[in-house]
Amino acid sequence: MNKLFFRLLVFLMSLSLIGIILVQVYWFNTSFKNNDEQFKIHVKQVISDVADKIQKQETYKFYDKINHIKDSTGKLPKKDDLLEFYYVQKNPKTNKTIVYSNSIISEDYNISPTFFDKKFNSEKFKSFSSKRVTEVYNNNSVDNSGISQSLIPDVRIEKSGNLDILDNAIFEISAKDVLSAMPLEERVSVPVLQKLIKKELEEHGVETKFEFGIYSNNLATKIKSNEFKYDKDATYSIPVFIDNEGSTKYELLVTFPLKKKFLLSELISITVLSIIFTLIILIAYSSALNQLIRQRQISEIKNDFINNMTHEFKTPIATINLALDAIKNPKIIDDKEKVLRYLQMIKDENKRMHAQVENVLRISKLEKKELDIVKEPHNIHEIIEDAIEHVNLILADREGTIISHFNALRNTVLINDVHFTNVIVNILENAIKYSPNVPEIEICTENIKDMIIIKIKDKGLGMSKAAQKRIFEKFYREHTGDIHNVKGHGLGLSYVKRIVDDHNGQVYVESEKGKGSTFIIKLPLIN
Repeated sequence: MNKLFFRLLVFLMSLSLIGIILVQVYWFNTSFKNNDEQFKIHVKQVISDVADKIQKQETYKFYDKINHIKDSTGKLPKKDDLLEFYYVQKNPKTNKTIVYSNSIISEDYNISPTFFDKKFNSEKFKSFSSKRVTEVYNNNSVDNSGISQSLIPDVRIEKSGNLDILDNAIFEISAKDVLSAMPLEERVSVPVLQKLIKKELEEHGVETKFEFGIYSNNLATKIKSNEFKYDKDATYSIPVFIDNEGSTKYELLVTFPLKKKFLLSELISITVLSIIFTLIILIAYSSALNQLIRQRQISEIKNDFINNMTHEFKTPIATINLALDAIKNPKIIDDKEKVLRYLQMIKDENKRMHAQVENVLRISKLEKKELDIVKEPHNIHEIIEDAIEHVNLILADREGTIISHFNALRNTVLINDVHFTNVIVNILENAIKYSPNVPEIEICTENIKDMIIIKIKDKGLGMSKAAQKRIFEKFYREHTGDIHNVKGHGLGLSYVKRIVDDHNGQVYVESEKGKGSTFIIKLPLIN
């Protein structure tokens, strides 16, 4: 996979994921706004119904009071004829005449203003009734003025009854006039208003905490709930106690302190599912991207490994071939000393290739849990000294030095001596290889609680922060210009990490570019 295609693939995947998340956010915002609008419509309907009902309730109470007063006065109402209406229709063909008359009568109740505890001069409450008569005359018994000559109609239909429309109209007008002069506390109470609002909200499916209050000319009154506070975004209002002129000084305000929580609760189930699925997509995406990047890195590391392995095998093979060719030379074959030297050279080079193969096999066995590591108590200082002996020849060739400071008083650990010697040897070989000048290595030990700390410090090339995070990965090597300028396959430190982990220890590195590295190994002591 080339770099351009890889970057394009990552870009498209990232763009798709961002698009999905943005769509989810847009959907959530839109749903929240729609819920807010629905909530607003329901609340407006609720407070409108509440305003109508409290006004009707006080009107009914007032009506009951008036009826009680009418019944308790014991006085007969005064009747007045307000209007008398006649209608005459004559059919010349049939000589039939229809006369219709309608009389409207009012009954006045003179009620003392003391009944209302107000300073009204007088209040008259009236009820209205009508008397309707339909008469039919035959044979020209009615003259053109509509007056019957015979006075006895052939058919007479008489009806009477109350005029509810007029009664209601005059009553509502009178009631609004009287009630508008009463104090607000006498017109409605907090418990009644709270019960009414709660009932209406439940009927409309709005089950959340609410607070309410009535304002008079934009000033708070005593008719309010204990925790009522005006909130611009969560308070809804409507005029109440409207008078005959269609105006009022009172306004009912209802606020919902937990409005957002209520609206979110309606979206919580679908939102949780949406978040879960989005997280699954995110995890799958990050995992896929991580695998892509890892595969790309492995591909690059594999190429480096093959190049390095080829380079390192090429030199010993070439050396062996040259040595064999030299031995075949008639001048050399008779020289026993030179033959032995070339044979030793072939043996050393063969041993070197064998060691590289063994490194690869050891790592493979560690990964498959097939490497048998038997642990026994050992003096760690002796293991370190043994490892130093293994690198003495290489160190001497570079004219380097190793200084030991064994400060640990307790030094017995449960380890496999062979593998742990290899661990120290690998770190020391790296310190020698990555020292461009004369290698100067320092080994220190100390005790911290029930642990022994081994520090191997060099003054070599050092490494970057990025390299420190990956230095113990298999096949990883930090590039230092030409990848072959320091021989190796990136297997040694991976082996070190696995062996130390198998001994319940820890290994990490502290380094600074150009100032050398310090490898630190922590191992548990035997109590």
